Amino acid sequence: MKALALAVLLAFGASASAQVLPLREQARVINEVLAERMETVLPGLMERSGIDMWILVSREYNEDPVLRTMLPAEWLSARRRTILVFYRDPASGKMERMAVARYNVGTAIQAAWDPEKQPDQWQALASIVAARQPRKIGINVSRDFAHADGLDHTDHEELLRALPAEARKRVVSAEPLAVGWLETRTAREMAIFAQMVNATHKIIEQGFSEQVITPGVTTTEDVEWWFRETIRARGYDTWFHPTVSVQRDDKAQFDHLTAFSNRPKANVIQPGDLLHVDIGISYLRLNTDVQQHAYVLRPGETRAPESLVKAFGAANRLQDILRGQFGTGRSGNQILSAALQQARSEGIGATIYTHPIGYHGHAAGPTIGMWDMQQGVPGSGDYAMRPHTAYSIELNAQSQVPDWGKAIRIMLEEDAYFDGSATRFIGGRQQQLYTIPRAMPAIGD
Repeated sequence: MKALALAVLLAFGASASAQVLPLREQARVINEVLAERMETVLPGLMERSGIDMWILVSREYNEDPVLRTMLPAEWLSARRRTILVFYRDPASGKMERMAVARYNVGTAIQAAWDPEKQPDQWQALASIVAARQPRKIGINVSRDFAHADGLDHTDHEELLRALPAEARKRVVSAEPLAVGWLETRTAREMAIFAQMVNATHKIIEQGFSEQVITPGVTTTEDVEWWFRETIRARGYDTWFHPTVSVQRDDKAQFDHLTAFSNRPKANVIQPGDLLHVDIGISYLRLNTDVQQHAYVLRPGETRAPESLVKAFGAANRLQDILRGQFGTGRSGNQILSAALQQARSEGIGATIYTHPIGYHGHAAGPTIGMWDMQQGVPGSGDYAMRPHTAYSIELNAQSQVPDWGKAIRIMLEEDAYFDGSATRFIGGRQQQLYTIPRAMPAIGD
């Protein structure tokens, strides 16, 4: 194993990507983190939600988003019909983790069905419910969170048919439990997250440099695919295709539709361009999401124009305004409204569209605006912020650039962690524009 790990290090070099583990070691870490979460996170969430039995059901290749996060690393999908049952005795606090399946689900969840004694899987589940008489039975149905709405129509019907009438009356949505499981981050996960954010930053730093971009030759599409290939070559995956866009001194207006969906497919990068990238990597079941900017120097320039530097500073300030509004128990809509009000009072043209991040890129938890819903987001925006949760602080600040005779948008996104009292950027944040090429000390005429 040491020889294999050394080979990986040599292949990836001395960069942050050298942190990537061989697949076998990745599986070990994933399973250890999962076992720890089962022991330390799940019981408290069940107590908080008041749900003493949680039933999750999935069939192979149609996995519930929550159940997928509970499968061991060696399982790439559910097997046949997989039913997980978590029960917390409200009197003693004792936890049971059971799989109504033919197999143990890793080491954390033991099989609790003997098909030889009870051939009917649904009746085996009904017997488990009857023996424990839970007060509330949580199932994954949710109007506001797709992540918590993973129980499909057929399994929903079969489950309710199997339960006695009295037990059916105790069935409730497990939304608070499902969202809590997905959004809560452990200390070990945050240690992994910091390395992932650092790796994401390093990839952007290289991609937004003369190592990759030759003005007048390289297109935005070239850079997008360089990012995609580099992420894969360094042992990571990505949860969306990277995007690179350009704002420049011309008559084109860079509005939200241009930024999000109407970008030119292949735009030749030129001196004087303001570049923007949006990328995220996936590793050890976690995801990053980062947006940063670079400026392509014109002949004779050694730094970006002051108007762009000032615009970038306004976006940094907006990040601070937003994270200053984070607080336990505050809804995403409350945070959004307060942050926008403060930004307006400081003369910042703000748009905020921040989301939780973790097991999913656009993850479960309080939505803090969408680019086209700045008055608040019904449902997920009403969800309250909890401690030990992570967010992609995604936003833009619009500023006038007199040199160009128009407004531009500085669009930033950095991953952050809320510990219950303060919010910190997980791996720092961009505080000045990259320049292409990098400014070098003078070497004479």
